[in-house]
Amino acid sequence: MAGGKLTPRQKMINLMYLVFIAMLALNMSKEVLTAFGLMNEKFETANTNQKDYNNKLLGALETKASDDPTRFAEAKKKADQIAKASNDFYNYLGGIKNEIEGGFEKSEDGKLPYEAMDKSTIDEAWFAGDGYSPKGKEIIAEFDKYKNAIKAVIGNLPAYQPIVKELEAKFTTSDIKDGEGVNKKYLDYHFKGFPAIATVAKLGAIQNDVKTIEAGVYNVFMGNTLKEAASFKNYQAIVIPEKSAFFAGEQFKGKVVLGRYDKSTVPTKVVVNGQEVDLAKSLVDGQVNLGFNTGNVGEHDINGKFTFMEEGKPVDIDIKGNYVVVPKPNSATISADKMNVVYRGVTNPMTISFAGISADKVSAAAPGLVKAGKPGQYNMNPGSGREVTINVTGTLPDGQKVADKKTFRIKDIPAPQGKIRRDVAAKGSKANAEISTITAELEDFDFELGIDVTQFNIKVPGQPTVVVNGSKMDDRAKGVIRKASRGDIIVISEIKTKLRGSSLLLKKTTPCTFEIQ
Repeated sequence: MAGGKLTPRQKMINLMYLVFIAMLALNMSKEVLTAFGLMNEKFETANTNQKDYNNKLLGALETKASDDPTRFAEAKKKADQIAKASNDFYNYLGGIKNEIEGGFEKSEDGKLPYEAMDKSTIDEAWFAGDGYSPKGKEIIAEFDKYKNAIKAVIGNLPAYQPIVKELEAKFTTSDIKDGEGVNKKYLDYHFKGFPAIATVAKLGAIQNDVKTIEAGVYNVFMGNTLKEAASFKNYQAIVIPEKSAFFAGEQFKGKVVLGRYDKSTVPTKVVVNGQEVDLAKSLVDGQVNLGFNTGNVGEHDINGKFTFMEEGKPVDIDIKGNYVVVPKPNSATISADKMNVVYRGVTNPMTISFAGISADKVSAAAPGLVKAGKPGQYNMNPGSGREVTINVTGTLPDGQKVADKKTFRIKDIPAPQGKIRRDVAAKGSKANAEISTITAELEDFDFELGIDVTQFNIKVPGQPTVVVNGSKMDDRAKGVIRKASRGDIIVISEIKTKLRGSSLLLKKTTPCTFEIQ
């Protein structure tokens, strides 16, 4: 879009466009706020240069109109109309910027306090509920007024259609669908809730769009071709983080740079992580789209080369980057704070992990805790005491150590329920009672445990209590059973039990009964 004998810098500075990062919502880091402030300074400088360049184009067009009125007089007339519409809207945007900047005290050198401009100052003025305030409606009306004024001048001639398309793309005020698929109003999407310095920079970018459209129209009037590749509208402000994932509480580190997408700059070969990229499928408008498996949890490097041909010789540009793979969230972590319990005498299986850290970088330690074989799997066999604390340590990709711990209550296995013939209150004949086996079960207990009955008392109404060793009726027990009458209830109590394969004695077992029929 630049012509004449302008310097390369003047030719290049035609348009700057700021792509706002969605993640920069409420709490901006000082570095990012300062970066937006520096971008705003660049826009101000670019806008000043663009205005000077546009004035020179308008002056050159006036000279052409004087020298050749037949060809350029009408073009000069339309250019004046374009200049008025552009200046009116440009100055209107400048007035809004001044209102925002007026709420902050500038330094002695005239700079804004970028780090203090971390909150939005326009929300109440521009919005009312889910809609616009009178001020918001006024801003939208000015956008539409500007677009309509430009289109009314340039009309529908084919030569102006690229400008009309650019005008519609950059100054549409239609609702915008955000990343979650929700429709938002134009000002809501672009400005609501953003820091004041981001709003000022964005308004400066829109001013630059106005002046770039103006320059484009002048160039068409003069018969020039728009030089797309040299325009700053092909640039984006790109935030490059030091790594592509950060943990909560970790300091953000990165940089903001200007990057340009150029359809004419096409690589001849691209290699990433040792694999050549199929450019026929991946190259779009000078950009190479990547796609590969991310690999295991942890930090990974991206290495490769862009190869371009320059003066018949290949030129390699190194590709260097990294990314962090974190576990895919496929389950919620839900815990009942009062129910953190492990049981004494049994093996308590546990899964121990640190979010965002691979299992091989996590270690856990506690009395009675041993690894179960698989990564992240442990077994806990608590000993004496009322509590046990598990300490967990993880190593982040940068080598930093993080630690956490959790305390569990130690409880004994609950008392079993005694049963005769697999029932708490069985019924049957005396013969059935004589051959019955006394058992004990842990009802509604999460662990499948084998329990052996070692002793019990049997009491038949009117007969002395008999102590039986083992789980089956002995001769003395059978003798008192034979003396029972129909309707008598035999009580089995003082049932002693232990875990099968263990010497651990359990709590007193609940009695059971047998009714003679």
